[in-house]
Amino acid sequence: MKSPLLTLPGAVPAEGVDEGVAAHYGDLFREQRALADGTGFVDLSHRGVVAVTGEDRLAWLHLLLTQHMSELPAGRATEALILSANGHIEHALYLVDDGETVWAHVEPGTQDALIVYLESMKFFYRVEVADRTADTAVVHLPAGSIAEVPQGVAVRETPHGRDLFLPRADLEAYAGQAGPPAGILAYEALRVEQHRPRLGFETDHRTIPHELGWIGSAVHLQKGCYRGQETVARVQNLGKPPRRLVFLHLDGSEVHLPVAGTEVRLADDGPDGRKIGFITTSARHHELGPVALALVKRNVALDARLVAGDTAAAQEVVVAP
Repeated sequence: MKSPLLTLPGAVPAEGVDEGVAAHYGDLFREQRALADGTGFVDLSHRGVVAVTGEDRLAWLHLLLTQHMSELPAGRATEALILSANGHIEHALYLVDDGETVWAHVEPGTQDALIVYLESMKFFYRVEVADRTADTAVVHLPAGSIAEVPQGVAVRETPHGRDLFLPRADLEAYAGQAGPPAGILAYEALRVEQHRPRLGFETDHRTIPHELGWIGSAVHLQKGCYRGQETVARVQNLGKPPRRLVFLHLDGSEVHLPVAGTEVRLADDGPDGRKIGFITTSARHHELGPVALALVKRNVALDARLVAGDTAAAQEVVVAP
């Protein structure tokens, strides 16, 4: 959905998955610094919004999601995954229950497939699932923000900030009082710095939760009864994931960032060395310079010198080998 905030001064439209909101409003680093300082907001109104109502909603979601949902207190933010039968990640949901409704925002365009799956699993449970994307916009306030939250709006409060489920009709008015806008590129740069994976960016068709550090934050290990649980338990108790997420500091002398999918190799193997991973997200950070997230083979040495395409890269551990 195309955001009305694209008419704000300096707005440059984002492309690809994030089409529909602003990539930036003219000054990427200023926007990042504002978010890091707890000011401004990010328009995430292109994200899908799904609402689940009914007295069985928490017990029902508990059976389907990787997260412990049956006793989720009203107002507590959480996140969860839906896995395939083989344990591969299919959906990522960012949730909060307001006492009457479980609100979730998801990756742009994924809500239709998610709702199809949820509807197929309703059986005799007293729940209703609704696509609320058309009338609800997600707005992100950074950690430390003192911006006012309208009364009656569902809020996900996390260490990284607050996600508001705002009536879409109120988006322009709220933007006028929430401080300076920051684009999705600033939001993404901080996400990379915080090592937070994103569905469709850090995931492919065979990604399992252990590879991205989603165990604990999105996968609860003391619950059962969800599709893909056997894979999660087997890897947790008997083995290691084949790949692991790393944070990369990239050579700042390079003009171009290595794009998603760029091969990562061992620098000591030379330009023809074998591929040991690939870039998932890259960004220019206001303090750290060029940075990226990447998936590499689990057995890559922690002190190994890496190259992403033609760009030298030093790794920080996100998921331990």
